[in-house]
Amino acid sequence: MAATFPLKVENFAAGCCTIEPENLMPRVLVVDDQSDVRAMISIVLRINHFEIVEAASAAAALKAFEEQGFDLAIVDIFLQGSNGSDLIGALRERMPDLPVVAISGMTALDFLSESPGLSDVICLQKPFRPHDLMRAVEAARGSVRPSVAAAQ
Repeated sequence: MAATFPLKVENFAAGCCTIEPENLMPRVLVVDDQSDVRAMISIVLRINHFEIVEAASAAAALKAFEEQGFDLAIVDIFLQGSNGSDLIGALRERMPDLPVVAISGMTALDFLSESPGLSDVICLQKPFRPHDLMRAVEAARGSVRPSVAAAQ
């Protein structure tokens, strides 16, 4: 049997142990002003091995986005006091290739496909089931924006 060594924070700081990037969980920013919706989305994603950061407002989302990197954003279109499509635009200004799932319980999200720069946003109508959420997440992560294709 191979010897095992406890992983300690100081070992990582000293550089003796590394975590390969492919072993990291994708980080998702979940933005919704309803705490129960954020909680449900977060539970489903955590079960599916995603790291989650929750934000209850556009301002909190932008602050979190400035402080850390994200692999995907899930954004409610109708946030209390702000517009989710404006938030998506602001996130995309900072990271043009960010995969996004837009969610809403108030209206069909067809208008996003007509908005410049938002045509590749995956839309999900509330209420949705966990498997619908995961299909939307995978679709968003699989979509390749033109700027990515041109860079490859």
